[in-house]
Order: sequence, then C-alpha cells, then structure tokens
Amino acid sequence: MPNPALRADLLMLLTAMIWGSAFVAQRLGMDSIGPFLYTGLRFALACLALLPVLMLLQRGKRQRPAALDRSTLLGGVSMGLVLALGINLQQVGLLFTSVTNSGFITGLYVIVVPLLGLFIGQRSSLGIWLGASLAVLGMFLLSVGEGFSVAPGDWLQLAGAFVWGIHVLLVSFFASRHDPLRLALIQFVTCALISLLLATIFETATPDGILAAAPAILYGGLLGVAVGFTLQVVAQQHAIASHAAIILSLEAVFAAIAGALLLGEVLALRGYLGCALMFAGMLIAQLWPKPLVVSGTPADAGAARR
Repeated sequence: MPNPALRADLLMLLTAMIWGSAFVAQRLGMDSIGPFLYTGLRFALACLALLPVLMLLQRGKRQRPAALDRSTLLGGVSMGLVLALGINLQQVGLLFTSVTNSGFITGLYVIVVPLLGLFIGQRSSLGIWLGASLAVLGMFLLSVGEGFSVAPGDWLQLAGAFVWGIHVLLVSFFASRHDPLRLALIQFVTCALISLLLATIFETATPDGILAAAPAILYGGLLGVAVGFTLQVVAQQHAIASHAAIILSLEAVFAAIAGALLLGEVLALRGYLGCALMFAGMLIAQLWPKPLVVSGTPADAGAARR
C-alpha cells in the first residue's frame, strides 16, 4: 500500500494541475455571465456530480449511510463559508485587475498559511519557510510582468489570499477527523447557495448568457470543483497545511502550461525561471528534515513521521 504522505503529495499535485487548467474556463465563463452566477452554477453542478459518487461508495460498503453528525456538518459549512468568500473575492477581483496580478497575489497564501498556523500552535520547519519563499519568488517571476501596479482588484485578491490560507488550515483540521467526501459535498452546497443568493441580489442573467457559458461551467464545475476541491480534502488528511499550500500553489505553473497549450501563449525566460523556483520550493519543503515533535492536529503529526 502506498505511503499515505506520498499519496497525499501526488493528489495535491494533481489538484494543482486541475486548478491551473480550470483557470482558463474560469476566465471564459465570466465573458457571458456574472462572477457570482458562474461560481454558483459550477458549484451546484459539482454537488450533483459528487452526490451519486457518495451513494455508490456507501452501497459498495453494504451498509446504511451513517447519520450526519453535528461536527461533520459544522466542518463542512465552515469550509464552505470560507470557500465562498475566497472564490468570489477572486472572481470579482478578476473584473478589476489583470490575470497576472491576480495569480501572484492569490498565490501569497503559501506564506499566509504558515503565518496563520503559528497562531494555532502549528510549528513549521525551516524547509517550509525556505520552500514558501522560493515559491513566492517563483510566482512573482512567472506571473508579474513589467510595470506591476496596485489595481483596485488587487486589494480584493490580497484579501482573498488570506481567506485561502484560512481555507487550507480548515481543510487540514477537519479532513483528518471526518469523512472527506461528506465534507466536500457540504462545502460545495454551502458555497453554491451563497453564490447563487449573491447572484440573485447583484446580477441579472439571460438564458442565452448561461448557454454561452455552459462549456466553461461544465469544465469548471466537474473538473475544477467536483474533482479538484474533492481531491484537496482527501489529500489533506495526511499533509501539514503549510506544506500543502506550497504544492497547491503550483496551480500557477500549470495555468501557464495550459495557456501555452490551449491559448498559444509563450513564456518569457523569467517565466521558466519562475517555474523552476516553484518546483525547487516544493522539493525543499518535501525533503527538508521534519521536527521530531510537532504540535497541532493529527494530520501534522502524521506528516512529520514521513
């Protein structure tokens, strides 16, 4: 049976690949409908996709589904509330800033996670800090072009970086204690309801607009959310939050690759250097000796025993 920590790393790497490729759909979807409606529809679609999977798995175990306990519900709703805030800050921010600025500022959660972790007693090794620093530097070279400036949407993306940091910590805390698929479904439902409510209040939509955005909704909902965010919850059962943030931040690298393959974009030399620095940061965080005693959640202790 594969090492749980290695399996978690591979799943998070796959998640970063999915998120990076889905970023193209995320941008195209807002060409026809508003950011709140796009988010609400793709998360609602993810709920419909994940629910039968849960039912089939339960049937395969040949046992009646366990009752939904209050702790699991609290965890899923908490994750969903933070997810809704983070994803909608990102979506709205993209209306007022460039994609390059958005990618860099959002990626700052690789530093936010270990900083926030200090307040809840999670110690990060020197390798985590070195790896996170290299990842941020690499993301800067990859995502930020000439004339970097603070656009109005940049502040929304900066706020979103802190929200994504909180989300990574919440997932690490609850995923090690509850059924990850149930948690994922509950957070998807929560995010979908909040986003659709915001769309009803602030946006107007037409059937033609929704139809035009359908391919982006399908791709973003089924792959980006149903597969990507579910894999994140499953993987973070066996990963330190700060370490997970570095691997997940590689979505910026895969977004650049997807842009090159699907949109014909070509990276400058500094972009390739940025990719190399981000991969180096991931490897340093992974291979640096871990402390023997780690305070925090059971996920932290499990990862420290690698």
